[in-house]
Amino acid sequence: MIILIARCEIEPAAVARLQPMLERTMRLTWEESDCLSYSIAVESEAAGVVTIVERWRSEAALLAYLATPAMIEFHDALQPALISLDATIYDVTGERPLPLPPLSARPVLALVSG
Repeated sequence: MIILIARCEIEPAAVARLQPMLERTMRLTWEESDCLSYSIAVESEAAGVVTIVERWRSEAALLAYLATPAMIEFHDALQPALISLDATIYDVTGERPLPLPPLSARPVLALVSG
């Protein structure tokens, strides 16, 4: 399994314009047979920070997807607004669920307005 984590800084003024394309790209990627998960999060619209987290069955599957017309269109639309990009691929040899207590054993969080 391959995990890709990317942090993009884009021009803050472009975030609202690019948001529909980010959501469309996420939905299209979910349909890829070798994509295990794909998330795009706008962490800060004011700062233009976007994080992308992807899980793929293999690096070959990821590289094949990056060459598809949808991803080329995504990169072409993002490029003019892109300030920086830090993307890293991780090779994963195993995974296991996070051992959490059952929901019934977790404390209830109360929201308090001050």
